[in-house]
Amino acid sequence: MSIYVGNLSYSVTQDDLTKVFSEYGSVTRVQLPTDRETGRVRGFGFVEMESSTAEDAAIQALDGAEWMGRVLKVNKARPREEKGARSGGGGWSRNNGGY
Repeated sequence: MSIYVGNLSYSVTQDDLTKVFSEYGSVTRVQLPTDRETGRVRGFGFVEMESSTAEDAAIQALDGAEWMGRVLKVNKARPREEKGARSGGGGWSRNNGGY
């Protein structure tokens, strides 16, 4: 399982995240998505840890904590939705009275 880490500083590095999360257990992977156009970190990332116990401890300790001048949002990552997988929603159609 992966941990979502939000509201990160734009200057954060993979090493920074690894150091913070390794206080709670062994970190196996860190991902910091970057903007395609600017190459800048997008302000969120994902951390994978060796055990679910370590993940739970990190989430408990770091969610809401202030780090690098920001209040972190830390929780279990949800599976990524495939594009176009959303159903329903307010598109225009004759059936819903939208003329």
